[in-house]
Amino acid sequence: MAGSHQVSGQRQAGGRAPAAGRQRKRSKTMFGITLAVSLLVLLTAGAGWIYIQLDGNIETFGTDGISGRPPASANGSNVLVIGTDARTGGNNAFAGGNKNDIGRSDTVFLLHVYADQKHAAAVSIPRDTLVDIPACKLPDGSWTSPQSNTVFNAAYSVGQSAKGNPACTQNTVEKLTGLRVDHTVVVDFKGFAKMTEAVGGVQVCLPQDIYQKDLNPNRPTRGDQIFAKGPQSVSGQKALDYVRIRHGIGDGSDIGRIKRQQAFVASLLKKVKSDGMSPTSLLPLANAATESLTVDPGLGSAQKLISFAMSLRDIDLHNTKFVTLPWRYQGARVAIVHPDAEALWSALKADRTLDGQDAGKHHDEQASDSPPSPSAPESVSGTGISIAVYNGTTVTGLAARAADALKKHGFTVTSTGTAVVRTESKTVIEYGPGQRDQAEKAAQVFPGAEVTATAKSGIKVILGKAYAADPASAASTAPSAVPSGVAGGARSADDDPCSDLSHG
Repeated sequence: MAGSHQVSGQRQAGGRAPAAGRQRKRSKTMFGITLAVSLLVLLTAGAGWIYIQLDGNIETFGTDGISGRPPASANGSNVLVIGTDARTGGNNAFAGGNKNDIGRSDTVFLLHVYADQKHAAAVSIPRDTLVDIPACKLPDGSWTSPQSNTVFNAAYSVGQSAKGNPACTQNTVEKLTGLRVDHTVVVDFKGFAKMTEAVGGVQVCLPQDIYQKDLNPNRPTRGDQIFAKGPQSVSGQKALDYVRIRHGIGDGSDIGRIKRQQAFVASLLKKVKSDGMSPTSLLPLANAATESLTVDPGLGSAQKLISFAMSLRDIDLHNTKFVTLPWRYQGARVAIVHPDAEALWSALKADRTLDGQDAGKHHDEQASDSPPSPSAPESVSGTGISIAVYNGTTVTGLAARAADALKKHGFTVTSTGTAVVRTESKTVIEYGPGQRDQAEKAAQVFPGAEVTATAKSGIKVILGKAYAADPASAASTAPSAVPSGVAGGARSADDDPCSDLSHG
């Protein structure tokens, strides 16, 4: 019995004890897995809660006021960014003024993100630019009549709604550029200040000491110094003061202020990228932004906003360019310079960078498969021949396309514009006394064009639907680069923040 009991004890020691050890190991392993899963669930639930909170912050505007849109394009995407000077919603605490003032679009730029997701171009539109504002929807559901030769920033206040009219600004930009705006973002003073605080400040530079009177020219005295000359970091109210300064630097114009705003946005992008573009690092910025952003429904959730931001992570700072719509002064207002503006919009439509690179990954493939364009014969020489170009159709940007084709052959384009009649079926080239030979040279660039004599001197090309429908002409006239005067004035996001900060 004793032997039997001993054997039984040995079995317990040699058999059951190891089984218990395995059980303890399995228990520890299961506990570890359970803990990890639990933590994952908690983290996921926490992230979900954060997203729900952010979603609750976001305000969208109705798209029923967007009309007459250009066709969608595979050539990149376009985001309209509107900074308003509204004093409503507590914004007067940051800039003073009447708390009921709905404001205007104080700062606007159109961001074109190229299809290769490695290049971007932001085009600033001066607030005082004279433009045509199309019909826009009013709060009562009716529509306004189109307005001609009106300052651009007036579009945002059409209807005098407390929330502004971003749809009207979008309509105006689409009419001006011929580009389809894929998303629109509106940010007010509060949102701007909070975003700069969320990133821990932005590096800026001042070309001189700045005083209170430079920010508010109505002050009777110079006041206190608010900025010292040179580089510095700003956030919150100080950041807002920086981008609003207008009167104390250069010629005190909005054009000069645009240069500083472009430098600021470039520096902000640099800071965000240096912090790392991940959902975790973007969440504080998203939280600050969504509290004061108004967006189109396409960006109307935290997931969509962060997803869009993440899509920009591979864009190199050097390949992010800032330019201003080609302009000139017209009295106290700003007029658009033609055809330079049309060439800029055409380049963006074609997904070509400011220096003429193809950033869409598809133009070269198309070019290799396409025969030489009959619209651009190599033998034509237009040296010494001046021509005015008019669009006789409703196709946006056609005059700029034709102007570019003529310039490639040495013609001088004196002006571009819209013809009185916009239902021309064929292209007509009108010429004055003694200019038939020159007109026939121009006709070689527009196969099938009708050449007609008139009593008035000069050569005029009136483009018809046949030219608009010719795919060869579109391919052959895609701009290789925007005018050098425009491209040469571009700022890269990695430029020295102290360079080119004023105009005049």
